[in-house]
Amino acid sequence: MRGWMRDLTDLALPTECGGCGSPPAVLCARCRALLERAEPRRVRPVPEPPGLPAVYAAAPYAREVRALLLAHKERGALALSGALGAALAGAVWAGLGPGRAGAESRAGPVILVPVPSARWAVRRRGHDPVRRMAVVAAGRLRRAGVPARVAGVLRQRRPVADQAGLDARRRRENLAGALEVRAGGAQLLVGGRVVLVDDLITTGASLAEAARALRAAAGTRWEPDMPVYRGATREGREERQIGPRAQRGKSVHGAPEKEPVNIIGSTVRAAVIAAPRDSFE
Repeated sequence: MRGWMRDLTDLALPTECGGCGSPPAVLCARCRALLERAEPRRVRPVPEPPGLPAVYAAAPYAREVRALLLAHKERGALALSGALGAALAGAVWAGLGPGRAGAESRAGPVILVPVPSARWAVRRRGHDPVRRMAVVAAGRLRRAGVPARVAGVLRQRRPVADQAGLDARRRRENLAGALEVRAGGAQLLVGGRVVLVDDLITTGASLAEAARALRAAAGTRWEPDMPVYRGATREGREERQIGPRAQRGKSVHGAPEKEPVNIIGSTVRAAVIAAPRDSFE
């Protein structure tokens, strides 16, 4: 019983640093500084998969940072989620571009969309590490004056193989068409600045597939009840036919032109905590 209790305690409150192994803190000052002083930058895997959005990473995936991510993800060191989530927030912030903090009224809230893990992986780990870090990141952004929330709208529509050991081509093949937006999930993205979030980028296959799924849900369809239209009219030129195809023929003079609406805006961004060192620009 004593050993069982010690194992549970170590999961929640590790007795050594998740990054370098030094006692007694879950995160020593030096490893914390690696995350806090990181300068997020644009990263590009080589080869870059088609459809990959612009990705910003907080730190190189090496040594202590790698150990911290693995401790949180695979060993359940949940106390690390605060520092890792803060690093993720920094990468999101860097990717939003100029005027990000003051653009609330013009550009809408930042919506963090976690890349989903396989269901079997979540069950084995006992938690969803990316979603946990995304929640922390959204909180940090709000405290910095940037409206932000998490929308877990992606899911796996079919089983996928473990990505470990697969090269870039096989990873793309493994994930092709594997993700989709949950029913009703597209509505949660309306009017926001969508940022895909993950803990790590290697080949970019996961983020490219996640971006494809979002675009598939948003790019070619309009929703009758969405108050998001282009305001241009054909008044003075001709009458605008509106309504479902079966009812066309009824014209309303000067009516606004309802067009297919990209409900996630023109740009999907992505942010991660870590990336291979040679992928940083």
